Amino acid sequence: MLGPMSDDDLLAEQRAFYRARAPEYDEWWQRRGRYDRGVKQLLEWQRQLATVGGALDAFGAKGTVLELAGGTGWWTQRLAETADRLTVVDSAPEALALNRERVGRRDVRYDVSNIFEWRPDTSYDVVFFSFWLSHVPRTRFGDFWSLVRSCLSPTGRVFLIDNRDDPVPDSLAKDPYVVEYGTDLHLRTLGDGSQYRVIKVMYEPGELESLIEAEGWSVEIEATRWFIFGCAR
Repeated sequence: MLGPMSDDDLLAEQRAFYRARAPEYDEWWQRRGRYDRGVKQLLEWQRQLATVGGALDAFGAKGTVLELAGGTGWWTQRLAETADRLTVVDSAPEALALNRERVGRRDVRYDVSNIFEWRPDTSYDVVFFSFWLSHVPRTRFGDFWSLVRSCLSPTGRVFLIDNRDDPVPDSLAKDPYVVEYGTDLHLRTLGDGSQYRVIKVMYEPGELESLIEAEGWSVEIEATRWFIFGCAR
């Protein structure tokens, strides 16, 4: 199931996965259903997210803010509290419908677009993306950061959040919807039993810093046990 495929075919299947997954996505974020690993792990999940959220607060996502791959809106609602103007781009209209409902702000601009084809019509003070960079093929890493650069004003900044491979192996932390793990690739299933191939590049902080620096950025990446996060300019 994880045999060779072109980037375009993988990305198309990935988009289909996140459209179909939109109604189930919040189970992962809230650690419900098959993601429920008990109170102890939930509290640790929340503690680490609080660390990431504190770093975002200290960063200060103010002015004109662009969120790429905004999904169902868990970070959008936080960005809407600090941004003067907020634009959210995602390829899944189903996810953005949930985002609109969660955020409940008429002044947030939503754009249903394939991020790899989308181009900005203005410049932004901040570009934010969470749990997205790991879904960018390594072959398109440089192109993606060129897109980010084209979105920013001369003094613009970036804040990113993503998953991290657990450095303390624990079978309870594994995603129950991942059927098979490949190199930078997952085979995932949904509640209805359908299966999709999804790009998943799991970076360690030092590696990601080096790769972003090689694209001409100044960057600082930090990590908790389950998340990586940081800023670039």
